[in-house]
Amino acid sequence: MTYPTRTHTPILPFPPDSGGLASLPPESAEFRPLPPQSGRRVEPLAGVQFRLVTLRGWALFIALAVLWGIPYLFIKIAVEDLSPAMVVWVRVALGALILLPIVIARGDIKRLNVTDWSWIVVFAFVEIALPFGALSYAEIRLSSSVTAILIAAVPILSAVIGWRIGIDDRVTKGRALGLAIGVIGVVTLVGIDIRGDDWLSVAALGITIIGYSFGPLIVAMKLSRAPALAVITMALVINSIVYAPLAWISRPAAPVSTQAWWSVIVLGVLCTAAAFIVFFALIAEAGPSRTTVITFIAPAVALLLGVVVLNEALTWGIVVGFPLVILGSFMATRRAPAVEAEPHP
Repeated sequence: MTYPTRTHTPILPFPPDSGGLASLPPESAEFRPLPPQSGRRVEPLAGVQFRLVTLRGWALFIALAVLWGIPYLFIKIAVEDLSPAMVVWVRVALGALILLPIVIARGDIKRLNVTDWSWIVVFAFVEIALPFGALSYAEIRLSSSVTAILIAAVPILSAVIGWRIGIDDRVTKGRALGLAIGVIGVVTLVGIDIRGDDWLSVAALGITIIGYSFGPLIVAMKLSRAPALAVITMALVINSIVYAPLAWISRPAAPVSTQAWWSVIVLGVLCTAAAFIVFFALIAEAGPSRTTVITFIAPAVALLLGVVVLNEALTWGIVVGFPLVILGSFMATRRAPAVEAEPHP
């Protein structure tokens, strides 16, 4: 008896440090279980894959977890001396400067049509312009640890949006429970760790979370046929132009520390340009389904660096809220047995 191939096309929530694309190439996996003794068809377990992760795959996975976990640390260092606009501009400009020659050499830009360009502009605004600026502003007051944990709630909002707009109508009890757990985790963290004068920064993070939730949907629904790296690169180019006058207006009037300059360089070169190169290499090596695990590892890296490097306090809000947010995100985005396409996990 032949069993049909099941195809999953997951959409990743990209962390604030990624700045980018959320639509991934489909990954197909054939499930051929042994014929059941009773004659009744046995459904394969959702998400089961038989391809082993190579040593190179593990190396890419670890590298990406670090590259998407360290930006919170460097943003926090950079905003001590530089304005949020300057931080964003240097970051996106460096990322564009590195990636642009690559997409030009590959001929990807020529494959973009007029409709693609219009949606790239929208994507650049929703996924990068607003979230990057709001995130950098928020970290002026909030610790990098708290920021990373709150951003980890992006998959929860993404799942809700997916359900509401009809991309995914499988609201199972497990997913609903995950949503509730994640919300409790966010409320716990905010209630314990956020002071009265920090609420404007929390609101800025809210803008970031909303942007990171809608950005992937724009890609999945309007840019799924466009070259992935070209979409990212041109979005960075657009934001380099948009943020240039803002960076000039808010340019530093006092000497800037070497640490701050090196921080924005790392953000642009490693956390943006290199991270996307590694990201697409990991997709090719291990597949998109496994890559979604990065969503839950990167905040842990950010939390560790914030506590160890910046001496940020490991508060009760973090101790209680962090596991709840991660668990809630995992449960709210977990595949159901009948999955055919995974919306923004």
